[in-house]
Amino acid sequence: MHPITVEYLRWIVLLPLGGAAFLGITNRRLPTVVVSLVASLTVLGSFLLSAQAFFALRALPTAGRLLTDRVYSWMPVGDLRIDVSFMVDPLTAVMILFVTGVAFLIHIYSIGYMKGDRGYQRYFAYLNLFVGMMLILVLSDNLPLLFVGWEGVGLCSYLLIGFWFEDLANSAAGKKAFLVNRIGDFGFLLGMLLIARTLAGKVGGENLFSFAVMAQHTSLLAPVATAIGLLLFMGATGKSAQIPLFVWLPDAMAGPTPVSALIHAATMVTAGVYMVARMNFLYVLTPTAMAVVAVIGALTALVAATIAVTQDDIKKVLAYSTVSQLGYMFLACGVGAFGAGIFHVMTHAFFKALLFMGAGSVIHALHHQQDMRYMGGLRSKMPVTFVTMFAAMLAISGVFPFAGFFSKDEILYNTFLDSKVLWAIGYAVAGLTAFYMTRLLALTFFGKSRVDEEHVHEVHESPLSMTIPLMVLGVLSLIGGWIGWPHFLGGSNRFETWLAPVFRHGMEGEAMAHGAENAVHASAAAHAALAHGAETAVHAGGSTELALAVASLALALLGIAVGFVVYLRRLDVAEAARRAAGGRLYWLLKGKYFVDEIYEALIVRPGYWLSDIVFFRFTDAGLIDGVLVNGTARSLGILGSVLRLLQNGMLRWYAYSFTLGVLVILFYLVRHL
Repeated sequence: MHPITVEYLRWIVLLPLGGAAFLGITNRRLPTVVVSLVASLTVLGSFLLSAQAFFALRALPTAGRLLTDRVYSWMPVGDLRIDVSFMVDPLTAVMILFVTGVAFLIHIYSIGYMKGDRGYQRYFAYLNLFVGMMLILVLSDNLPLLFVGWEGVGLCSYLLIGFWFEDLANSAAGKKAFLVNRIGDFGFLLGMLLIARTLAGKVGGENLFSFAVMAQHTSLLAPVATAIGLLLFMGATGKSAQIPLFVWLPDAMAGPTPVSALIHAATMVTAGVYMVARMNFLYVLTPTAMAVVAVIGALTALVAATIAVTQDDIKKVLAYSTVSQLGYMFLACGVGAFGAGIFHVMTHAFFKALLFMGAGSVIHALHHQQDMRYMGGLRSKMPVTFVTMFAAMLAISGVFPFAGFFSKDEILYNTFLDSKVLWAIGYAVAGLTAFYMTRLLALTFFGKSRVDEEHVHEVHESPLSMTIPLMVLGVLSLIGGWIGWPHFLGGSNRFETWLAPVFRHGMEGEAMAHGAENAVHASAAAHAALAHGAETAVHAGGSTELALAVASLALALLGIAVGFVVYLRRLDVAEAARRAAGGRLYWLLKGKYFVDEIYEALIVRPGYWLSDIVFFRFTDAGLIDGVLVNGTARSLGILGSVLRLLQNGMLRWYAYSFTLGVLVILFYLVRHL
């Protein structure tokens, strides 16, 4: 495969970064109109260039779909040279299109949502910086450059979560996100170092971390593939909020709602899924790491879905929903269905961004009220927000023919082929998702109004700058999954076909590394092949897939029906169910399994004690300051005081001392001669 060199890929990244630099340097000096135009048009420019790259890629033969743009040599160290170099292949093309497209819509939405905020220009500078960093992450053709974008979006997350930093809760949430992500990033760094140690001196040093080079040398990576895969996945659990590092994402809702829509629903939190999919050639070498990814994904999806059922804050429900859907994506990657995972990344970006922005529209209309117990009856007052959020609810619930149906069905089908237990978990989560999303919609838009009487007459639909993006995303939540229309429904699944070369390359590397005699690895490759069109056998199971899809749809419709009945007509049923569980289960779910409290007791407080008593009081204040620094000074002071007694300036004392010294010397000489 000979890549085509183009020089406009760098501008996909540079436009939003340039906008961020311009807005940051001129902070509080520009009219809001100029800020809005600069921030939005730079992202629009990136989207148009991304579309150009997509069409250029599409015009190439399937086996040669790769565009590259080497900007400069970043770190030439001996034989090792790491470049700032970008690439677009089918996987990257998908990512940059929806990242820039959704980001542009959220920029437009933010113009209305953030109107009048005194940090307006700073907000858009941060937002542009985030988009630039996310584009570095997905466009990079090597692991170190990807890590730059990885850390960059983490920094932007910290800045935007704590955007209203005057509120201590917001700044604490930002710090929590930053610290939890650093734990995962430590694993990511160790994984990169292990790759370097494994490949150093055995491949061309200058391309050591290139994805293409690593994919071509899977035989060298195979012995340590499990360790590398688990270390990289540790980074993914932090960035993409999986067990055990998921606790930061719900608290991240402290930031402005458009931030939640962009960073914590549509883009940044999917970075871990993208990384695992990009490194598919490594993961197919290790069934152990794949199993860990699948199990963690399934458990995260289940835990987060059960928590979401009991939350009253509209953004917290959506936050735990995001964690749950991310679990679905990792479940797909863990069973070898990388394409299905990326498909869900894309459809999720549409309907989850819409849900967050719809929630923001409601919060904006209710003067920042986020508790659903004080909403209700908003359907007639906010018709556009209601209709679009209803579409998003159907999409995330997996109702045909909305976008979520196609991606979720593909994940569940491929999971069924790999593990019936994991499929059962995913199937149960699908029903829970439909139920708690219906609960959200019912409590927010239906029934009698529970809005504060002081503000109930002021509730109205949001301005066009906010509702137009809602309508666009509403359409995408409906038709965005049709590109993956499955074979069992008479489609050709063009999304699967588009991504097939990216993931088939990884399977070929696995086959070369281990050969057909390795039955375990061959099985993993076969599942991946089934998931991505490399084998026609996937179509032979059309009847099975149809049956599973019907079962999933039936469960989603049941969850929706139960949700509406319970929260519109029979609230007593919910109370009865709560009492039937003895209150303990509800207490556990309402308390979010008390994971934060457990971490506080086992990690945070011992960490504080260790820092205060051992490191500060004993080591720093006692040992270093007390003994080494102050102790040395005191010793020298005492010594100086003694010497001052001898050097007192009195001639008689000096004469006596001199005479005494002479006598001592003479006595010594007489005794030894």
